[in-house]
Amino acid sequence: MDDIRYRHEWKHEISYADLLAIRQRLRAVCEPDPHAKDGKYLIRSLYFDNLSDKALREKIDGVNLREKFRIRYYNGDPSVIHLEKKSKRAGLGTKYSANLTREEAQRIVDNDTDWMLKSDWPLVQELCCKMKYQGLRPRTIVDYTREPFIFRPGNVRVTFDYDIRTGLKSTDFLNPDCPTIPAGDAPILLEVKWDAFLPSIIRDAVQTPGRRVEAFSKYAQCRIYG
Repeated sequence: MDDIRYRHEWKHEISYADLLAIRQRLRAVCEPDPHAKDGKYLIRSLYFDNLSDKALREKIDGVNLREKFRIRYYNGDPSVIHLEKKSKRAGLGTKYSANLTREEAQRIVDNDTDWMLKSDWPLVQELCCKMKYQGLRPRTIVDYTREPFIFRPGNVRVTFDYDIRTGLKSTDFLNPDCPTIPAGDAPILLEVKWDAFLPSIIRDAVQTPGRRVEAFSKYAQCRIYG
């Protein structure tokens, strides 16, 4: 975790017409993500917060330095699960990741933390300490569909996220039949992430007249019901 590399990130709320136009432009210049099936994949995340909603409040208030923890897997397949910590500093972001087994993920959901300090992953140890001393607990499930595009110069990744759904207060993360509902009037979200520079060909491809960079949070959107 010593080599911290922060990345730039834009988020735009866009219309379906915007999506169709930008998708067509991106397909002409970007690579498809090799992990996507038919150009997309499903993401299920379980976000953590404490009893005072520290992560939620810091996001809403635009705190300069903040972090959030989540567990996630893809396409309904919990054989590969990632624990992730996203950190923000002055609008730049970085992400740390650790692998979990299905059994380990369930133990975290159940607040069974004693084994975590013995993990080979520093991030698992860090989450253990914050669950014990900051009161972090699983708060809500966030489901959505993602369409990813890759442009290697600048290490650029462009994604469309939509059909955002919330598990309300359920934390039954590994249950594929856990009910979720649409997260209010959630928009289609365009995200652009890059390292030192954003190539002009991508900047032009994602242009949406009249749109501006937003601070939208899927986690915050999925907490609108509590």
